[in-house]
Amino acid sequence: MSGKRPKYHTMGLSRTDKLAYALPAIPLAVIGIPVYVFLPKFYTDTIGLDISTIGILLMAVRIFDAFTDPVIGFLSDKTPGPFGRRKPYICIGALGLALSILFLFRPMVLPGRPLACYFGFWLFTLFFFWTLITIPYESLGPELTPDYHERTSLFAFRDGFLIFGTLLAAAAPVLIDSAVRASGKMPYEKLRFSIMAFVFAPMIVVFSFYCIFRIKETFMDDGNADPDPGFVAVLQNRPFLILITAFTISALGSNLPATLILYYVQYVLQSSNAEGFLLIYFLTGILFLPFWILMSRKLGKKRAWIISMCINTGAFSGVFFLGPGDAHIYGVLVFLSGTGFGAGLVLPSSIQADVIDYDQLLNGQRREGRYIGLWSIAKKLSAALGVGIGLLLLGNTGYSPNVAQDAATLMMLRVLYALVPCLCNILAITIICFYPITEKEHVLIRRGIENNVNSVFKG
Repeated sequence: MSGKRPKYHTMGLSRTDKLAYALPAIPLAVIGIPVYVFLPKFYTDTIGLDISTIGILLMAVRIFDAFTDPVIGFLSDKTPGPFGRRKPYICIGALGLALSILFLFRPMVLPGRPLACYFGFWLFTLFFFWTLITIPYESLGPELTPDYHERTSLFAFRDGFLIFGTLLAAAAPVLIDSAVRASGKMPYEKLRFSIMAFVFAPMIVVFSFYCIFRIKETFMDDGNADPDPGFVAVLQNRPFLILITAFTISALGSNLPATLILYYVQYVLQSSNAEGFLLIYFLTGILFLPFWILMSRKLGKKRAWIISMCINTGAFSGVFFLGPGDAHIYGVLVFLSGTGFGAGLVLPSSIQADVIDYDQLLNGQRREGRYIGLWSIAKKLSAALGVGIGLLLLGNTGYSPNVAQDAATLMMLRVLYALVPCLCNILAITIICFYPITEKEHVLIRRGIENNVNSVFKG
């Protein structure tokens, strides 16, 4: 490696800094459930858009996402300027996302303008600006601190707020519906989405702007770094390939239960308390985040993540054997599984930041955007496969809604909901065992980066 290295400024992160960085995770998480869960039904049942049209547009926008994620990551890596590499994208993305929510949640279709075109335009606009803010925002995290353990604490703040945002999103429609119905105003469906738009849109802008004004980008690119090796070097980063392979397999195992929990609780357990079990799972994940931060300090990030997957695997192996009347046992197992939920979010993100340091040591550049872009594709791929595989196989066994299921369908539910996630975790654990960067190795990596930088700036 030759040429002038990019300069990396280090700084300590106060709790206020971590809070400022974490706050945008709340509205970004809040948007997800309305867009994916509530909005399609709103446009079919209330606005009158054909359901097959919505399905095609939603599938198309996910394909669109697969292209925009790495492109936005690449551009945010290569954007120099006085305001930093990430902040301009976060600023524009927040404003565009807020505007898209207002138009999509409060449809204003003019006579003669096709409803499908209106929905499609604002859906693609929303997902574009969502990517425009999310990829640079997540890329900002790894470069805020080079400290091995402080990164875990930083991502615990962010992902804890992400879980809280998910809880808020799940509870918001129920709270709004209760208030709207009590007021007697109709049609309450349109009013509900209007209220969500006027609450969520300003929240995105306010929290994002507070983040970019409070947080100082610690990485400064002077424009004289070595020629950019592009995505090829990213894919030659062996620790990253090990990490993203294990993460994708583990995430696939996590997305299957997320897709099938409503079916499992209703038809296998014959219970109507799926929302209560989800609440237990998410709250437990938040409460146990400090524990996993401590465990990662004591044992290292890799071992702590492996332990969390082992706990999840042990709990879900028991879920496979449950049946009608076992809801209380299931609740206990959900609690045990939830104890490791936060670790599955925080620790892979923290490990990924160390892998990016390793890339900087090899290539002399900070390229969080490209890594986060590929990471985002892995998350979306695992989610898409979880939904697709789960529902396809369930449908092939003869599933029929709102009736008692036959033995083959119930067995498939058990296998997909409990057994397959356990097998995915076991495979992910096996793969992550080969991950080589420990805390000691990371100290050597950071020392090598600083020595390279200092030798250039002194010489």
